[in-house]
Amino acid sequence: MINMSQSLNEIRQILGNEADDFLNYTCRGIPKENLYPPGPDFIERIVEQSDRNNRVLNNMQRLFESGRLANTGYLSILPVDHGVEHGAGADFAPNPIYMDPKKIIELAIKGGCSGVASTLGVLGSLSRRYARKIPFILKINHNELLSKPNFYDQTLFANVDQAYKMGAVAVGATIYFGSQESRRQIKEISDAFDYAHDLGMVAVLWAYLRNPDEFIKDGVDYHDSNDMCSQADHLGATIEADIIKQKISTKNRGFLELGFGKTNKLVYEKLAPTEGLSEACKMLEWNRFQVANCYMGRVGLINSGGPSGENDIQEAVKAAIINKRAGGWGLIMGRKSFQRPMEQGLKIIRAVQDVYLNKEITLA
Repeated sequence: MINMSQSLNEIRQILGNEADDFLNYTCRGIPKENLYPPGPDFIERIVEQSDRNNRVLNNMQRLFESGRLANTGYLSILPVDHGVEHGAGADFAPNPIYMDPKKIIELAIKGGCSGVASTLGVLGSLSRRYARKIPFILKINHNELLSKPNFYDQTLFANVDQAYKMGAVAVGATIYFGSQESRRQIKEISDAFDYAHDLGMVAVLWAYLRNPDEFIKDGVDYHDSNDMCSQADHLGATIEADIIKQKISTKNRGFLELGFGKTNKLVYEKLAPTEGLSEACKMLEWNRFQVANCYMGRVGLINSGGPSGENDIQEAVKAAIINKRAGGWGLIMGRKSFQRPMEQGLKIIRAVQDVYLNKEITLA
């Protein structure tokens, strides 16, 4: 494993002319003093106050003590459930070696990841060999696109007992907040997380918005609107998710523009302000508001890496800086790392980790 980290100057070069805004801005909506920031003592400082039992704390500690970010209070997770969610041909065609579960786990281990999140089939096929070598997060529900017409629902493909028997440290699940099926999913996953905690496992929620008929208006997609994503985060914390995965917010005012839900003008004017700010500073404010909705950081916010594109290192480093400076716990990045040759994927994973290892990059 390569342990050399990029310097702040190297990170600045990746950020280009946005470097000062990303690295020097101080959030004026929710001040950093109000947060419970990540750190190597987070479990003792915050989590042990909760109703989680000692086995949950042990498994959470194992996540925090694994990989390149061990004992920093930050996480770097490789998620590969895309063969179900997007289609194996669709997402593995750029690099078909990852149709082999062993290559997925190899990427996570070589990349110094804190854990690997995947399906029952992927993790179960190698659990005896690898579950003790890298923390497993079993994703128990999925959407699939073989149904015609496609629809948006998360169906249980696995259960909590299967995660426990394979030696997973955590269960993961998605709720499509805003979908017609969301109320059933909330109950289903709340029950699953409760049982997972009883068995000593950490609960990780993919808290995604999904309603293309209602959440897109006049060509603008509000699935990553800050006010709506933050409410999804808050609902996830309510069902006792320990870690919440969410998209980086790139816009706001979804509730107002779509004309539903309840909000307050102070959300836009004071708590997540945008007036006079650059896009970089807006994203720091918006994602700080996400952390605030995760009980001011008591629940860990990890952001997704998003789809693969032409500027993946730059976009991944930006996402990591937004997450870290907002008060989040880390990045969970899949397609940017596995849809390319392994060495290139490892380079992107390490570039993200370098942001969290750099002590000069602090809370905004």
